Amino acid sequence: MHPAPDTLQPFRDTEQALHEEAIAAVGYENFGAPAYLEGLRVVLDAYDHEAKFHPAGRQAARANLLQLLTTRLRSQRLLNQHAATLSPEIRRPIIVLGLVRTGSTALHHLLGQDPNTQTLEYWLAAHPQPRPPRASWEQLPDFQESAAEIEGMYAFDPSLRGIHLMAPELAEECRHLLAQSFADDSFEVNATVPTYTQWYESGHHHAAYARHRELVRLIGSTAPAERRWILKYPVHMKHLRALLAVYPDACIVHTHRDPSRVLSSYINLIAGFRAIFERDIDRAAIAREQLEVWAAGAERAIAVRREQATAQFFDLYFSDFVADPIGSVQRIYERFGVAFAADSERRMRQWQATTPEGKVGTAPQPVADVGLSRDKILDRFAAYMRYFDLKAE
Repeated sequence: MHPAPDTLQPFRDTEQALHEEAIAAVGYENFGAPAYLEGLRVVLDAYDHEAKFHPAGRQAARANLLQLLTTRLRSQRLLNQHAATLSPEIRRPIIVLGLVRTGSTALHHLLGQDPNTQTLEYWLAAHPQPRPPRASWEQLPDFQESAAEIEGMYAFDPSLRGIHLMAPELAEECRHLLAQSFADDSFEVNATVPTYTQWYESGHHHAAYARHRELVRLIGSTAPAERRWILKYPVHMKHLRALLAVYPDACIVHTHRDPSRVLSSYINLIAGFRAIFERDIDRAAIAREQLEVWAAGAERAIAVRREQATAQFFDLYFSDFVADPIGSVQRIYERFGVAFAADSERRMRQWQATTPEGKVGTAPQPVADVGLSRDKILDRFAAYMRYFDLKAE
């Protein structure tokens, strides 16, 4: 069987066609501010010259680009339609960021049990729109599409479920909102694209974060204004300056753990996602790339934090969170002057006790299988370890 003609065309030559297909699918032409085109063009070029797509992966990559443009177009139409009724500016959101595999997902889910907060559910991150009543979700095509997408990923590699649990109704990372602007590390996670990685990691991405804020306002436009947002994405650590430019009063929870205990798990997660798109997965090459990406990102965050008031940050160490999750939440709330109601605590304890998502994992994976010694990881993260007085485990 021959591939469809468009899969043989260089990605760089599909820019116009992708836009035209998105317009035809949505029936709308306004993609919003054109800043997203810079990232899209870097992605297209990297896909042509660096990615190692297998045939199915190449088609999947193109389908993903089309989906992002289609989602951006639909989001823009809703932003324009609801411009007069968007929720007020986001005030003092709690934003969780930091190294990967540090308990941030468990913390995110735990904080989301507070009825006075709102989180970014997976299906609404993938399909931004004013949040409908909860009872209607299972009947909505967008919710069903997100459920099918998640199950498709887990069917391809069942181990992904144990590494990062996702469900359409669960709180999810902000990656979908940033990917609309083609400024997100999902592109370097899913494919070998070193030129994109260099562009993304060294860029400012203020426009992407400004759109992130507008999409959060759109999703929360049906919620009471006093419901505080809880957002989480470890990657925000690498772009802390842009995040704070857009959310200047954010309450930042910065999670920490000995990087030599977490990097291998993340590399294996990337390898699993890349196998959906690429052939010849090279874990050692991924390890070298991600060691530098996260160590440099941590150092950029330190530079920003030196300029900011310490009261805007709460440093949460993995060992402390594992030892006392509810106490950790209480300390976070105390730092930021948030009332910790008895009902909120009760809901959090119930979530922690009765759901798999409420558990905080502690077992790391070894680093030897990805070609990085523990000493090499600790040496590259030495500045990070010193600044946060972090001890090797």
